[in-house]
Amino acid sequence: MIETFRNIFKIEDLRTRILFTFGVLGLARIGTHIVTPGIDTAALAEIWKNAQGTLFGFYDLFAGGAFSKAAVFGLGIMPYISASIIFQLLGAVVPTIQRLQQSGEEGRKKITQYTRYATLLLSAMQAFGVAVWLESQGVVVPGMGGMGFKLLTMVSMATGTMLLMWMGEQIDDRGIGNGISLLIMVGIIAALPSALSQEWFELSEGTRSILEELFLVGIAFLIIAFVVALTQGQRKIPVQYAKRVVGRKVYGGVNTHFPLRVNTAGVMPIIFAQAIMFIPSTLISFFPESDFMVTLSQWFGFEHWFYWTVYGLLIVFFTYFYTAIILNPVEVADNLKKQGGFIPGVRPGKKTAEYLDSILTKVTLPGSIALAFVAIIPYILVKMFNISFAYASFFGGTGLLIIVGVALDFIQQIESHLYMRHYEGFSRTGRIRGRR
Repeated sequence: MIETFRNIFKIEDLRTRILFTFGVLGLARIGTHIVTPGIDTAALAEIWKNAQGTLFGFYDLFAGGAFSKAAVFGLGIMPYISASIIFQLLGAVVPTIQRLQQSGEEGRKKITQYTRYATLLLSAMQAFGVAVWLESQGVVVPGMGGMGFKLLTMVSMATGTMLLMWMGEQIDDRGIGNGISLLIMVGIIAALPSALSQEWFELSEGTRSILEELFLVGIAFLIIAFVVALTQGQRKIPVQYAKRVVGRKVYGGVNTHFPLRVNTAGVMPIIFAQAIMFIPSTLISFFPESDFMVTLSQWFGFEHWFYWTVYGLLIVFFTYFYTAIILNPVEVADNLKKQGGFIPGVRPGKKTAEYLDSILTKVTLPGSIALAFVAIIPYILVKMFNISFAYASFFGGTGLLIIVGVALDFIQQIESHLYMRHYEGFSRTGRIRGRR
């Protein structure tokens, strides 16, 4: 591995790309500490203690802790992610968007431009809502409230989001890895040092023994290995292409495979399910005097079995839902037919679509259950070992899936550069398959 790192820095282009990527990520982290003008940071810190475990805390995870500081990067890259998901969903129901998605590079450029406009609109709307919430919580410096503060917050946070989006695109063009995903991953990893320092303090105080801590570390390695297997796992469908003679050249006549991933939906089912599960706790924070809300908070508490059950079922549901959106067996079967490909023993067209749909349904079931298990693991560890939720979140859930997926993709791109220049990569037995 040491030799591999040496090889990375021997290649000038790869070295430049990696240094550029880390430089942009460093600038993004600096922006998370620049507070929006007019905020009383001490008062905000007190308010934020009661916001943990709500939808605000969930949003702060993807903003890399910037939302809790009301920083200029407080909205993070989530408005861009939301806009991208909206256009992805619209592509399944709106014919105009669907035609753009199928019209090649020009269509993708137009969708990208529309996504940018939607990002600006969403970030401005969300920033206005954040400004109203901050003012209602009394964390605005006296004399800075009113419409002027709202407009200033809108401009600051919306500009911060657009700058992050531009940084992500610069990483895609001049760096290495997926820029948007790397920005999210770095924001999540930024919470690890404080979680480890808190664990060290509890260990030094005698709250947990060294054996218990080592046992937790062992569990962490096993879970990470399981997540890697879940991210990389796929079912290979054999595909053959018939020979075609075009002019004097012969095309086709090769045997290949079509991969169906065990976890086609990625981390999106957990994001959707977690957002829904945080809604009750967010509403409870607005009605603390209501007896009904107090009862509801007990049922939707992290330590209650009802929360785990509903959360797991929602993940299974959204796994099937999102898989059906991003992978259409009918479209795959039509593309195979147009390219002269077929699955051995299955007739092209409708029968191929039915066969793929049957395989996809069977593969998605264990994938959705495994995804639910990974998502629930942190809550089980909090209950069993009485560790902080900030520390337990690195044992599973959204954060770990994003970190593993982005890291695998990053390593795969580095290996591609190494193999092109005849260097050995991190994997001695072959290339590491990326998540895309």
